[in-house]
Amino acid sequence: MVVYADLIFLLNVVIDAAILLVTARTRRLSFNPWRMVISAALGASYVVMMFVPPLSFLFTFVIKLLVSLCMIWIAFGFGSLQQFLRTLGTFYLVNFAGAGGIFGLNYVFQTSGDIMNGILFSQTGATHFTLRIETWTVILLGGGTLVLYRLIFAGVKRKEELTAHLAEVTVVIEGVVFQCTGLIDTGNQLYDPLTRTPVMVMEASRLSEQLPDSWLKRIRAAEVEQIITAMGTEGEFVWQDRLRLIPYRGVNRSTQFMLAIKPDKVIITQSSGQVEATKVLIGLDGGQLSGDGAYHAIIHPKLVDAS
Repeated sequence: MVVYADLIFLLNVVIDAAILLVTARTRRLSFNPWRMVISAALGASYVVMMFVPPLSFLFTFVIKLLVSLCMIWIAFGFGSLQQFLRTLGTFYLVNFAGAGGIFGLNYVFQTSGDIMNGILFSQTGATHFTLRIETWTVILLGGGTLVLYRLIFAGVKRKEELTAHLAEVTVVIEGVVFQCTGLIDTGNQLYDPLTRTPVMVMEASRLSEQLPDSWLKRIRAAEVEQIITAMGTEGEFVWQDRLRLIPYRGVNRSTQFMLAIKPDKVIITQSSGQVEATKVLIGLDGGQLSGDGAYHAIIHPKLVDAS
C-alpha cells in the first residue's frame, strides 16, 4: 500500500482549519489566521505520525488530549481557565458533529454494491464490514456537516436570545381578558403623537371574537381609514369610544395608519417580575408578527421601563 503523506497532511490541515473556524464562529472568538493555520498544521502533523511505526507510543488518550490543548492554545490563546475549557469543549463537539455527520451521510448514500465490496471474512468465518470513505467524500460531507452544525447552533443561540426577551401579556378591556406572548422590542418607538402614549402592537386575530369580520379584512388590507369613515353604517361597535388612529411610517417610508384600542390595563409578566400599565394603546396588526408563532405582540420598551 502506498501512502501519500503530503496529501494526508494537506487534507487534515484543511479539515482541522475548518473545525477551528467553526469553533471560533460558534464561540464568537476573534482569531489570527496565521495562528489558526499553525494550529491546524500541528493537528495534521499528529495524524501523519500514525504512519511512523516508532512513534506509535504517541497514540494514547493523554497525548491526544495534550495535542488538542496545544491546538486550542495556539489558535485562540488561553485567556481564563473557564474560557479555555469552554472553547475546548466546543472544539470537541464540533469534531464529533463533523465526524458523525461524515459517517452518517456516507452510510445513507451507500449502495448494496458498496456494502458487498466491503465484506471481509475472519478466521472464524464471521463476516465483518469495512467502511471506505473517499477523500472527496470527506471534504464534501465534512464541510457540509460543519456548515449545518453552525447553522443549527446559531439557530438555537438566536432562539435562546429571543426567549430572554419574551414576556406574557394580559390585556384587559371592560372585563374582557386577552392573553398572549409578547416580544420586548427596544426598536419599537411607536407613540400616539397627540398624547405621547406608547403603542404596543398586537395581532388583530387575537381580538377576532370582538372585532367585526369586515374590520379584520380592512386591517389586513391596510385600509383602516375606511373603518373610521364607515363607523355607524355597519353596526355599532361596543368599544367605539376606545378607538384611535395612529400614524406611522411604513416599509416604503410612506405615512400609514394603524387602528388602536385603549385598554383598561396591560399586565406584562416576566421572570423578573410583573408590570402593570394603564397609559398604553394596543395597535392592531393584520399580519403575523412571528413566522414561527413564538410571539403575537410587540411590547413597547417604555412599558417595561416603567417598572
